[in-house]
Amino acid sequence: MEAYLDKTQSVKARARDLVGRMTLEEKASQLRYDAPAIDRLGVPAYNWWNEALHGVARAGTATIFPQAIALAAIFDDEYLKEIAEIIALEGRAKYNANVKYGDRDIYKGLTFWSPNINIFRDPRWGRGHETYGEDPYLTTRLGVAFIKGLQGDGEVMKSAACAKHFAVHSGPEAIRHEFDAVVSQKDLYETYLPAFEAAVKEAKVEAVMGAYNRTNGEPCCGSKTLLHDILRKKWGFDGHVVSDCWAIRDFHTTHNVTATAPESAAMALENGCDVNCGNTYIHMLQAYEEGLVTEEQITTATERLMATRIKLGMFDGRTEYDDIPYEVNDCAEHRAKSLEAAHKSMVLLKNNGILPLDQSKLKTIAVIGPNADNELMLKGNYFGTASEYVTIVEGIREAVGDNVRLYFSDGCHMFRNRVEGLATADDRLAEVRAICDNSDVVVLCLGMDSEIEGEQGDASNAEAAGDKVNLDLPGRQQLLLETAVATGKPVILVLGVGSALAINFAQEHCAAILNAWYPGSLGGRAVADILFGKCAPGGKLPLTFYRSVDDLPAFTDYSMKNRTYRYFQGEPLYPFGYGLTYSKVTLDALRMAEQGDGTEPLTVTVTATNTGSFAVEEVVQCYIKNLESPLAVPNHNLCAFRRVALQPGESREVTLTIAPEAFLVVNEQGEWIKDGSRFRIWTGTCQPDTRSVELTGNAPLVAYFTLL
Repeated sequence: MEAYLDKTQSVKARARDLVGRMTLEEKASQLRYDAPAIDRLGVPAYNWWNEALHGVARAGTATIFPQAIALAAIFDDEYLKEIAEIIALEGRAKYNANVKYGDRDIYKGLTFWSPNINIFRDPRWGRGHETYGEDPYLTTRLGVAFIKGLQGDGEVMKSAACAKHFAVHSGPEAIRHEFDAVVSQKDLYETYLPAFEAAVKEAKVEAVMGAYNRTNGEPCCGSKTLLHDILRKKWGFDGHVVSDCWAIRDFHTTHNVTATAPESAAMALENGCDVNCGNTYIHMLQAYEEGLVTEEQITTATERLMATRIKLGMFDGRTEYDDIPYEVNDCAEHRAKSLEAAHKSMVLLKNNGILPLDQSKLKTIAVIGPNADNELMLKGNYFGTASEYVTIVEGIREAVGDNVRLYFSDGCHMFRNRVEGLATADDRLAEVRAICDNSDVVVLCLGMDSEIEGEQGDASNAEAAGDKVNLDLPGRQQLLLETAVATGKPVILVLGVGSALAINFAQEHCAAILNAWYPGSLGGRAVADILFGKCAPGGKLPLTFYRSVDDLPAFTDYSMKNRTYRYFQGEPLYPFGYGLTYSKVTLDALRMAEQGDGTEPLTVTVTATNTGSFAVEEVVQCYIKNLESPLAVPNHNLCAFRRVALQPGESREVTLTIAPEAFLVVNEQGEWIKDGSRFRIWTGTCQPDTRSVELTGNAPLVAYFTLL
């Protein structure tokens, strides 16, 4: 038996043996994302490009879970791991079927280019809804969980996860192919790198994708600092690196750090980029002939890629996952999980007592707005094809049946100020007034979808290439909102959105506001379930909602000063970690050590009691503030969280663990050090900031800790 087929050998030995049998030309060919077969060695063709952001994407029928930002709002890493395990299961089922029928094309493999663990530092970024929000700690815990769920703990990897986009990447989309993200060492290590480091060291992520932009002058997909010095040398990364798609071409076309395609290929390979999504590596042999790369460098990259395929069991004959049947894709059990995730993710931003609605007291209901019957809004981006979609108006119609008369109007276009074929830009406003006047309550469905906010080239928002130019409701939606409110009927605003909007008028005038995010294929049913009290909302905001774009620094400024809840000096509209529910949960009996040497985790125990009459899930959150070090972030850091389910009247003891790293700070050189010995620790159901306490009426419990 050839050594590379011998499962008793180590992965590295098998990869070395396999690659040692290849010619130089064959090795170079394997560095393309669409790697051809090497029939004489039994190496089938393989396309490295596949997506699984919130479900297997772009490959036919699959469960569509809520978008990543919505999954972050659940604040439950173990639950996210369960979702990732389902995604990996469906991915294996698809792979088994594709291989059976000889289909090895794009989106058919087991290497998923997910999760996106960039920091959502600015709400204008169109791709922010692909991330887990603005906080490094939350992003770290969720990223680790998602990666572990995708990769599994079997004899072979279930699928290979990929942490992206490494590093310091969060817009602007329009200039991402030429932009240089300049960042201090403190911000780099304090904010932009922690989730990637944990992905490598804790989750053992198999792949890392470079970003389009430069970071401090170096193109990320060919950065010696990022890929060699930090990723491999400092962190000990042992997997493979993939470029973002056509990013290496940018080296010579837009970044202008090289002059030719062979030079770009050489720069990327030399610094550790193993596989090219794009076509620049077709010049690899030319780069070799010009003396720009060595055969040893080509060999090393090929061995890394073959090691991944070996870890996935592609040369093992049979694996433990080969019998996963195709019918698990978008099955009833998985759709139920998607609906449950949508329930858990939605964030109640305001409620004057109108929610939950009592259907027995309603005769008529108006469902209005461009997101009311918008299937695209359910999906977010990077999505698959669900077997069933339920929009918001469909979900409400299901819920009320024939008992309540339902009036519907789209009200206005999603984002255009003028629409061809309509008499005027405000053509539907008379209809809106009419159905509001004839209704007991108005459910107004506003926001965005991936045609407005998304990746450059995917979104129709040509003005900003998928980013937002401001935080306002797009198009005529603000006028629609004001028109509905002016009728005097109670308005429940349902936001379908992947980022923060400055909905100041809505906060002042609407009876209730529910942020539904991009909630997955059954999101409309989830909205109805919450509106009518079938379940309670329990999501928390993983990002800050600002009052105005004027509160933000320049979009191109990558300094963290005055960004996110950790550094923002103003008053937000809705703070990070905020979210209401249908009951009141109180915390008491806080217990924790008063001092320690910082080498062991600190255990915090609190009793949570549901004092209301509705079953809910609440998120207990711990924040920490270094009281002495000038290097500490200006405000405070999330350092632990736990989601807990409580029946009416139930009390539960909740234990949270604060890791030793929470007691460190980052100096100007980017080093994590001990500095300062006194810490304030808050434990509550929201942040300890004034706005959170004002909105919730709950002040977190306070304790102090001394680092010896």
